[in-house]
Amino acid sequence: MAAAPNLIPLLMLLLLAAAAPAPSVAARFVVGDKQNWAPNVNYTAWPDKYHFHVNDWLQFNYARDMYDVVQVRDEEAYEKCDPSNPVVSYNRGRNFVIQLTRPGRYYFICSRGYCWGGMKVTVLVEPPPAPPPTDMAPPPSTNGASSVAAGVSSWALAAAAVSLSAAVLGLPFAA
Repeated sequence: MAAAPNLIPLLMLLLLAAAAPAPSVAARFVVGDKQNWAPNVNYTAWPDKYHFHVNDWLQFNYARDMYDVVQVRDEEAYEKCDPSNPVVSYNRGRNFVIQLTRPGRYYFICSRGYCWGGMKVTVLVEPPPAPPPTDMAPPPSTNGASSVAAGVSSWALAAAAVSLSAAVLGLPFAA
């Protein structure tokens, strides 16, 4: 079985990958929650319930041919409900989804007259959250026995995984 030793680095890589912390997952927010993108929703209060981060998504669900979504460049265009110089304008279908790709303030309005009635929303996007700490050391204890036991049990678990993998793959070694 000459190819078996070549699997050892792959097996070790898989074990390390399994032990690595999972990357953070971007969140998806439906603008207006269950009320969607429609008139008579308090879009001033809606974003206060959430924290938006880079790579999160905003989903605007709306009635077809009734409303649109226009991302405007700045607070002035937002306050004036001015869609004349949009970053993005979407008026087809029943929803629009946009990824928040940079930190800062984003401004969205409905350009079909509903903006004047409050159909506009602004969100503040924060940098991506920090990854969880990778230090997986057990908390300090009053005696050293539990730290040693934790280290031994971690080693034993890893050795058992390598041994089981070797047996399953038919490799000529065991840990």
